[in-house]
Amino acid sequence: MPSISSSQLAPKQIVPKQITILGAGAIGQLIYHQLAKANIQTSKRLNFISKAAQSAVIPVKFTALDGQLSTRHAKFIGQDDYALELANTELLVICVKAYQVKAALNSVLPYLPADTHILLLHNGMGPHLDVQADIVNRSLSLGTTSQGALRVDRYHVIQTGAGLTQLGPFIGAELNEELKALLLSNIDQSTWHTDILPLLWQKLAINVAINPLTAIHNCPNGELAKIEYRDTIHNAVNELVEVAAADGLKLELAPLIERVYQVIELTAQNFSSMHQDVYHQRQTEIDAINGFVLKRAKAHRVPAPVNQALAQQIKQLEAKYTR
Repeated sequence: MPSISSSQLAPKQIVPKQITILGAGAIGQLIYHQLAKANIQTSKRLNFISKAAQSAVIPVKFTALDGQLSTRHAKFIGQDDYALELANTELLVICVKAYQVKAALNSVLPYLPADTHILLLHNGMGPHLDVQADIVNRSLSLGTTSQGALRVDRYHVIQTGAGLTQLGPFIGAELNEELKALLLSNIDQSTWHTDILPLLWQKLAINVAINPLTAIHNCPNGELAKIEYRDTIHNAVNELVEVAAADGLKLELAPLIERVYQVIELTAQNFSSMHQDVYHQRQTEIDAINGFVLKRAKAHRVPAPVNQALAQQIKQLEAKYTR
């Protein structure tokens, strides 16, 4: 009778499929903490992608809306381990700035399985079109979130506001039910929409009005309720509606304008992300906000002078940076 070794008797170790986050900024860390709270098994599936050579386990802190502080130990995959660690990625959640999406994704794509599902979760629009040729046959979902998060230290994020997170499929197969349930049951106020593009355009309508104006005039969101901004807000959003129509998407102007002013009121004390980028002399996401409207307007030969003027003023502010 042939002998059987103990290694043959030992059950084969099954490595759990991974949920990998690309982008450890405020939103990336917020999503990590929200998913990690599910259970210990889920937290073991989560990791971040690092630009460092070596992988590391790093304590990351999170202050919730109720003020409770928690610390978790997150795995950051270093470049030396991309080939080994990323081979098990089932879902890649990309939370970098819009202008970073294409380069960041391409830096890890060679290490991802052919069936990795990709979720873009960033401000603005455009990268969903830019990366289509790169992802080959992988499936792509899109999302937007109005949750507020502030990174007070490199690895400490404070949730500053509740908000909706809307997710949905764009190309390829839908996200599997297990992952969809995991996202929706743990990301606060999150919903899944089979037609996500209209929601992204609606969020863009808010951004084209609030973001550039607060940056140009160096003011909090609430300042935009003043009458002197009314025409610019109306015209910027109206141009977006006309461009969306040319793109085959019908949006109603009046509800969008109403929503812009609701956000202005609800976030009156807040400073927009573009205001903060200009204030700290960082590259803005103007190309993915008003710039995306201009790109689609040019494709359809639709005039968009107000969005053009706003984008130009932001570019002028960026050109004046001293560092």
